[in-house]
Amino acid sequence: MQTRPYVHPALPYRGTTQHLQLPRGPLWHTVGGFFGMAPCQKLVFQARGRYLPGRLSHLRTKAKFGPSPSGRARQSLCPPQRRPPVGAAASCLAPQGRGRPKGLSRSSGQRDWSEGQLGHRTPGLMVKAPMKMGSNSTEKFYRIPEGKGPHSVGCTDLMTENAAEGSFLRLYYPSCIATDNEEAPWIPDKEYYQGLCDFLNMYRIVEKFFHFYVGSVTCPAKPNAAFKPGEKYPLLIFSHGLGAFRTIYSAICIEMASQGFIVAAVEHRDESASATYYCKKKSICEPQEESTSNMEKEWIYYRKLKTGEEERFLRHKQVQQRAQECIKALNLILKINSGEEVTNVLESNFDWNSLKDSVDTSRIAVMGHSFGGATVIESLSKEIRFRCGIALDAWMLPVGDDTYQNSVQQPLLFINSEKFQWAENILKMKRLSSNDTNKKMITIKGSVHQSFPDFTFVIGELIGRFFKLKGEIDPNEAIDISNHASLAFLQKHLSLKKDFNKWDSLVDGIGPNVIPGTNIDLSQAESE
Repeated sequence: MQTRPYVHPALPYRGTTQHLQLPRGPLWHTVGGFFGMAPCQKLVFQARGRYLPGRLSHLRTKAKFGPSPSGRARQSLCPPQRRPPVGAAASCLAPQGRGRPKGLSRSSGQRDWSEGQLGHRTPGLMVKAPMKMGSNSTEKFYRIPEGKGPHSVGCTDLMTENAAEGSFLRLYYPSCIATDNEEAPWIPDKEYYQGLCDFLNMYRIVEKFFHFYVGSVTCPAKPNAAFKPGEKYPLLIFSHGLGAFRTIYSAICIEMASQGFIVAAVEHRDESASATYYCKKKSICEPQEESTSNMEKEWIYYRKLKTGEEERFLRHKQVQQRAQECIKALNLILKINSGEEVTNVLESNFDWNSLKDSVDTSRIAVMGHSFGGATVIESLSKEIRFRCGIALDAWMLPVGDDTYQNSVQQPLLFINSEKFQWAENILKMKRLSSNDTNKKMITIKGSVHQSFPDFTFVIGELIGRFFKLKGEIDPNEAIDISNHASLAFLQKHLSLKKDFNKWDSLVDGIGPNVIPGTNIDLSQAESE
């Protein structure tokens, strides 16, 4: 499908901005699938002196770093017609077009364009402190927040074995202060952009757009910085969502590390990541220079559902592997903690021996977002060494019936967004948490499913709000609520001697922009 360029008379065809007239067709779903929106008539792309490709993709709407659950009708709608932005506003994507509104939002009196099946949620909750709009700061648009705790944060990657069965993770940890280290790249390889394109059913030429837009983003952690010795740190295993990978929840992982946790962010190889890889030896017949490594990356991309395949069966199989990978990552870190030698097949100058006797083996928890939330539940059911778990906007479809029957004994905190959840999913959470005071559920007002991954921080205001990467709440406030509630919950159930109990009220859903339980009306679903 060929797009027809539309040039606004007030803006040059070359240079700052290029307007594209998008016909109603597959390209609509290309942008919408990634950013979680329905197509609009016109988009203004930031071109920065370059042409954008006329033919971008052919895509049916797909989930973004999260599920498109079976049986759940999705309905993403576009805001009212707007004039193309000029001046500073032209530096971001600006939507034009109309959709059919679902209703009025209580918080703003405006139409609620949020995604989801009609009848699956109550009208929008009122957000007490609305987001500040209109900043021209590039730093604001492209900056993942730094950790707010007392520790500097380092990160390093660890891969074991020359096969897909090995472990692959990014470790975030309290570090010695290092001023000479540059920050770590956020998305480290071009293949991850290719994987995102595959996950979203886009032609890989769109990889250039992704790389152009966020390729220079870094996360505020020092790569391979020296580990900070002197105390034993609790351990947190983190599981990413569908179509994601180990690096795009860095805001959460860095905050936890800055507060004194060692965080192992697993990259899953169950074909639910948009892309991942393992290293293998090059074949003897393959020519290689003396200066190059004898290892090469074998990439594993997202596995799409086959025609007629039941999604629940596939996801349940994947979540079983994911849970085992979390347990394997736990065993690996504890092995390093005991002083055993571990071979990292990745090139790194990080001293893994410095982690010896640094983990508090009695204080271990598991955390994850979306599909990672289901992974948390499965991991808790299989491994008692996880003393508690935190599920961020969990997608419950992959969780097996045996998990509900046997129940999960450890404390569990569900932190949900306002705009993503629906009645059937919430009722599954309640099956695990009924009559157990150590299992909690809270909802962050004005938040969306993408309030947890990093994309909400690196995308500008207009594109972020329009593409559902930002909610009505400031993304920094939303992630602070989530992180503070998580820390308070971890202090209680890991018996930490910290001051995180100052946020105990958040765990009970008390405070600005948070409510206990859910905003979803369950009365009709419970009666069925």
